[in-house]
Amino acid sequence: MNLRRLAVLLLIVALAVPAFSGISAAQEEKVLVIGHAESTDSLDPARGYTQTTGFVNHVTYETLVTFPDEDASEIIPQLATEWSVSEDGLTYTFKLLEDVVFSSGNPLTADDVVFSFNRLKNIKGNPAFLADSIASVEAVDTYTVAITLHQVDPSFLANLPNNNAFNVADSKLIKENGGTDAEDAATVDAAEAFLNQTSAGTGPYMLERWEPQVETVLVRNPNWRGELPYFDRIIVTNIAEPATQKIALEAGDIDLALDLTSDQIAGLENNPEIAIARSAAPIHHFLLMNRNPDIGGPVSDPLVAQAIRYALDYEGYLALWGGIQPGSDLAVGLAGALGPDQAIKRDLDKARELLAQAGYPEGFEITLSYPDFTFQGVNMNTNAQKIQSDLAEVGIQVTLEPAEMQIALEAYRTGTGGFSYWYWGPDFLDPADYLAFLPGGKVATERALWTPDVADPELLDLIEQAKVETDQARRLELYTQLQLMAQEVGTFAPFNQPDIQTAFRADLQGYIYHWQWLIDVALLSRAE
Repeated sequence: MNLRRLAVLLLIVALAVPAFSGISAAQEEKVLVIGHAESTDSLDPARGYTQTTGFVNHVTYETLVTFPDEDASEIIPQLATEWSVSEDGLTYTFKLLEDVVFSSGNPLTADDVVFSFNRLKNIKGNPAFLADSIASVEAVDTYTVAITLHQVDPSFLANLPNNNAFNVADSKLIKENGGTDAEDAATVDAAEAFLNQTSAGTGPYMLERWEPQVETVLVRNPNWRGELPYFDRIIVTNIAEPATQKIALEAGDIDLALDLTSDQIAGLENNPEIAIARSAAPIHHFLLMNRNPDIGGPVSDPLVAQAIRYALDYEGYLALWGGIQPGSDLAVGLAGALGPDQAIKRDLDKARELLAQAGYPEGFEITLSYPDFTFQGVNMNTNAQKIQSDLAEVGIQVTLEPAEMQIALEAYRTGTGGFSYWYWGPDFLDPADYLAFLPGGKVATERALWTPDVADPELLDLIEQAKVETDQARRLELYTQLQLMAQEVGTFAPFNQPDIQTAFRADLQGYIYHWQWLIDVALLSRAE
């Protein structure tokens, strides 16, 4: 056993059992250690909104409905046993499982669903926009809840498995610790600190400890209604550098590394102690060009934004990271997405022509901001340097400005960044998620300041049609039109949708990459 894992186990033993029984307990303790570059901003289910929050909350909380373990091929029950939709398509009625208890021992009722959804909406944190379509949530009886929408939303059910928003939480416990679902929850709710250290869900695990930028520790939920998961304890340790993750994995200090680069993965392929999994992933990398001239400067001009899209060397990013070139900010693989064959191809002459039309025949100088980060094997510094080189070919001189993740996130989320590089994974697995990148959507409106008041009226009309269209064929046709129009007038430049490559100890079993929650740690076990 390596020294780090031994130290972890001995600490556990020292805290939990008498010294004389330490050897026996250490042998019995089953611990999984995951290396991950990303931390999170909060584990409060109404506030946290990162990939880490999603996969942690996926096993500490549950949702009304979910997806199968392997894919998103259908919507299946979780806390709800069944549901029905009113004739007008506005009200969804869910029947809940009975005799379910939270990790606290408190029973689950419809009141907990009402509290959780209203708290999400009223706190108005990062995930709250996912509930914008909800007009009201009401408990019909102890185990029945009715959710009424403002308007028909064909993506509603596909939205509910999102563990960054629609977790059902223990209302009694949260209220006892300063929480509220009242309309003024944004200013008076005081439960975040509690929920950052103690989860309040019904999942197979519960939160034992979270130390930001250091580690997240989960333990098995003794009140879990199903078969207990294999591992007693899950430790997600924050390791920012992929090279350090690789060393830790080879040494056996961690069991699974989530952020190795392609070169590092290749260096592990002949190691019999390491297994490698590769999968298509819905996460794409893109440039954001703020549409407000006072912030974006030259890139606020739609002609300049289009020029930048033609200037990027898309084949070069594929050579670096693999994957595919997305045709839009709707991830290839989701229904309605443009395929790589419909994506913009590099055309430097066209880029120069557009720059000249915009009044920049000699180009211009600009700063590119981005997080100094490696995400799931893609080094953003490497991509930023290539973006700098690509744009220099058409006269755009880029100064690179990397920043620590949380600092970069603040500028991104507040719309104060002019020209920036980011990545995005779908909030929910439906083409309606793409609306986030169009005027009125969260990313476009709040982060790129591409607001409805400055948008093309034809584009706005198509958006409104797409929101409520229930005929699937017509719906997908509308999304095709929206994507093609955004290629011309949009303020984003998607340039790569890389594969995900994950390395783990060869004795680890049950790893499945999932488009919604990345990884389900409750499925993992160790060969014995």
